[in-house]
Amino acid sequence: MNKRGLAAGVENEMQITFPSLSINEGIARAAAAAFTAQFNPTIDELADIKCAVSEAVTNCIVHAYRDRIGVIRINFRICANRVLRIEIKDQGCGIPDVEAARVPLYTTDPQGERSGMGFAVMESFTDRMRVKSAVGKGTTVTLYKKMSGRE
Repeated sequence: MNKRGLAAGVENEMQITFPSLSINEGIARAAAAAFTAQFNPTIDELADIKCAVSEAVTNCIVHAYRDRIGVIRINFRICANRVLRIEIKDQGCGIPDVEAARVPLYTTDPQGERSGMGFAVMESFTDRMRVKSAVGKGTTVTLYKKMSGRE
């Protein structure tokens, strides 16, 4: 623990928890923008973060909890060297094949109403993305973005 009571290498941290209601996707975007403001980000950096978080939360709402309401947790963390780490976690149905799900245009939507681009979008707006999932237990998506050196 450092003098702020945070884990080593962590400069600040915030966690939010909310039900998987579609209206809360906007709250997640706003929380991401508010937390990221500590970096004095560029407009592009802020838009990238908001879009990536929006995609991750939408995946939880639409896929993880298909026909029910569940809980979504987001942990925002400022790490050393101006790295923003965002972890989006659900306790939904899980992803049977994460590698297949990461391929653009892959979808499990039987009606074909979904584009299958969520993970590709998240990856395009961040520097790195990690996905861990277990069927019946849920999914955790961790996004990393190195923020510019603006002060």
